[in-house]
Amino acid sequence: MKTTISIIKADIGSVGGHIRMTEDILDMCRSKLNDVKGDLLIDFYVTRCGDDVELLMTHTRGVDSKEIHSLAWNVFKEGTEMAKDAGLYAAGQDLLSDAFSGNVRGMGPGIAEMEIEERPAEVFVAFMADKTEASAFNLPLYEMFADPFTTSGLVLDPKLHDGFKFEVHDIKGSKKIIFDTPEESYDLLALIGMTDRYSIKRIFKKSGEIAAVASTEKVNLIAGRYIGKDDPAMIVRAQSGYPATGEVLEPFSKPFLIAGWMRGSHRGPLMPVSQEDANPTRFDGPPRIIGLAFSMKNGVLAGPIDTFSDVSYDRARAKTNELADFMRRHGPFQPHLLPPEELEYATLPDVTKKLADRFEDI
Repeated sequence: MKTTISIIKADIGSVGGHIRMTEDILDMCRSKLNDVKGDLLIDFYVTRCGDDVELLMTHTRGVDSKEIHSLAWNVFKEGTEMAKDAGLYAAGQDLLSDAFSGNVRGMGPGIAEMEIEERPAEVFVAFMADKTEASAFNLPLYEMFADPFTTSGLVLDPKLHDGFKFEVHDIKGSKKIIFDTPEESYDLLALIGMTDRYSIKRIFKKSGEIAAVASTEKVNLIAGRYIGKDDPAMIVRAQSGYPATGEVLEPFSKPFLIAGWMRGSHRGPLMPVSQEDANPTRFDGPPRIIGLAFSMKNGVLAGPIDTFSDVSYDRARAKTNELADFMRRHGPFQPHLLPPEELEYATLPDVTKKLADRFEDI
């Protein structure tokens, strides 16, 4: 029996601005998923990262299942109505259509799904981020699966020594390419460093088993206007032929800059936090990420361990705050402000249009 792990997430409203989803809406989500547990779903876990509702579900329907996506869509729609009734901010922000077409892909919510043959002791880590872009996982995924200074198993473990395959998506060109590592590491880096265009979608072992998957839906490109940042999710398998859990988490011990933050228009550091601390308030940030480690047997979940609640990430959080101070010092100046091509779907073009007729030839 193959097991499918699905994370489907959406921003459907928040208290006090873009800060936090309410517990009553999360409880409704849990109730709706519990109603189909043992039938449509094997198991589930509901949480939130900032203002995003995160539905993690296990089942046997495979990826892109109409039944699973319909379930998530209906839960998000009901949550949207609750958010509207409560006067929450940006209710239904990520739901870009009123008509479900059989799949939520391209309709606003983010999706990360993988179908696997379970190992005797299946371990995976689910990551959810807020106030950031779809390609925010490029750097940590490279470090997890291609950098021996992060993942010593690439050198020491014969099961990892052959390397991995990286599926990279050209988000603006709607194309994909696959690289082998370590053989094509430099070619891979030539693309994934340009995070405004290229995103790592999936990583596979050389033998074909999937190792990781990330959501790469860009809400602004779908809608054609600024709605909110993409706030990606990711599933990474760990242990026994994959990087150890500690190696999967290690990239987040060192802060790095990503695009997002306030109005999706600024660069800032990504802060690893516990579920409870995923409340971006300073300049709608700094951007947050949570990491939940699960064990699984026949689709039944054990856990999660709230990995970033560990005190060993305190220094990463302190460094993130220092970097946040440094970036905020620039105000509306680059490099804190994103370059014009990345602001194409933000609110700035509405301002520059008003000035267009005032420009004169030099």
